[in-house]
Amino acid sequence: MSEEQRRQLQQQLWNIANTLRGKMNADEFRDYILGFIFYKYLSEKIQRFCDGELVQENLKFASLSETTKEGQAYISALEDAALDELGYFLKPSELFSAIAKKGNNKLDSDDEASNNNFILDDLTRILKNIEQSTLGTESADDFVNLFEDLDLTSSKLGKTVKEKNEIVAKVLSHLDAIDFNLSDTEGDVLGDAYEYLIGQFASGAGKKAGEFYTPQPVSTLLAKLVTDDNKLIRSIYDGACGSGSLLLRVKRVYDPKGEKKVKIYGQELNRTTYNLCRMNMIMHDVHYADFDIKQEDTLERPQHFGMHFDAIVANPPFSAHWSASPLMMNDERFSQYGKLAPSTKADLAFVQHMLHHLSEDGTMAIILPHGVLFRGAAEGRIRKYLIEQLNAIDAVIGLPANIFYGTSIPTCVLVLKKCRKHPDNIFFIDASQHFDKIKTQNILRPEHINKIIDTYKARTNEDKYSHVANLESIKANDYNLNIPRYVDTFEAEETIDLAAISGKLAELDKASKTTDATIAAFCKELGIALPFATQGQQA
Repeated sequence: MSEEQRRQLQQQLWNIANTLRGKMNADEFRDYILGFIFYKYLSEKIQRFCDGELVQENLKFASLSETTKEGQAYISALEDAALDELGYFLKPSELFSAIAKKGNNKLDSDDEASNNNFILDDLTRILKNIEQSTLGTESADDFVNLFEDLDLTSSKLGKTVKEKNEIVAKVLSHLDAIDFNLSDTEGDVLGDAYEYLIGQFASGAGKKAGEFYTPQPVSTLLAKLVTDDNKLIRSIYDGACGSGSLLLRVKRVYDPKGEKKVKIYGQELNRTTYNLCRMNMIMHDVHYADFDIKQEDTLERPQHFGMHFDAIVANPPFSAHWSASPLMMNDERFSQYGKLAPSTKADLAFVQHMLHHLSEDGTMAIILPHGVLFRGAAEGRIRKYLIEQLNAIDAVIGLPANIFYGTSIPTCVLVLKKCRKHPDNIFFIDASQHFDKIKTQNILRPEHINKIIDTYKARTNEDKYSHVANLESIKANDYNLNIPRYVDTFEAEETIDLAAISGKLAELDKASKTTDATIAAFCKELGIALPFATQGQQA
């Protein structure tokens, strides 16, 4: 599929999404349209798989009868094979295309319950059946309650049952007309389109966007930071994984052709976002056995206890509140530091959690507000321990302001390693002035990302951009990591030559008088009064 065809698919899906725009806000209709797209994907994937299994029988899955013994035998055998390979199953009558066609039938009467195009009950049953088809299998945790945010009884879809049915049928009909082209194995076309939609919804969701989405350029930067010097990555982890786009970006950067065995782990507090993350994994063709996403509070109830990961990335909520309970001092993630992060600023608690789960040879990159670099009290104590005792902070990278949805504050990236190649220094990069501005949003372009990565790899001083700071200088600054202390970005003001400016003013005055005289001559010749300003000067 060409790049132009990719863009066309993305635009088609966005246009369909806008069918619901007038009825609800961005984060609400996001759940419906992404859920419907996901259902269509599951349908087409199961149909393609089953057609492949039936090729020797010269049969098509969609045409199998669910009422005959022969048809039932085929369907039963296909179900066993599909559950093993794909992790779920749909019957022929439950395929997206079948429901979309039923919903597109013309109305015969005004009786809402008897119209042959009424699909809401069927759709609710089918989505539940997809989840239940996995019960007792290895994929059960990945599908349980996956469609719980698709409430087809919600008044947001319409005041009456008829209105709700019409809008859902309209959306399904539009989606049914689009070829997802799952046979194209050259690129993750549909996964890209799905992520494009997630990004579009994030751009319109205001402050809520930060709960589920990291802009793609920032994801790419973090992915390159943790994979550049990490030749064997078996596991990737994000303790605040949102929609999972950051995790998927790391996998793509490390393994662009999908040839390596990499498992993805994540934890997310928000239930709706957790569901979106699982859908996102499956839409990007990550096998159910290769991802493990949990829904819980990462700091209070971690779900991957005792595990260590080769690559860790995170964009946790900035300055989030957490319990900071004294009981946490018995938790091995925090106990060695002697202090807990403040209850109103959990930023460094996330750092401690992630670092605890980092493997000895792994790399971690986490996005944080600048306050973690210089705030004192408990945070100062934790920062000192990270540097002096653990020597885990490898680099501090300052990013531009206004590159995230929902907040305009400047941010930084901390790169941490347990076994560093450069244990006697910390590398600072100030990339805060390197961006493009698109309307009200600042954007990191590939050239900006590449400059950061190239500079990080070279680890050399560059005037007003980067600096290698030895640990003695860090200690002399009382373990304050504020970037301007190490990267001098001061721009001296240009010297003003007052004599030259005075001379230019004199020349302008002389030219002005010459112009006035010319105007006066023209006015005299034409027999008209002089302009007011000129009259005043003549007087």
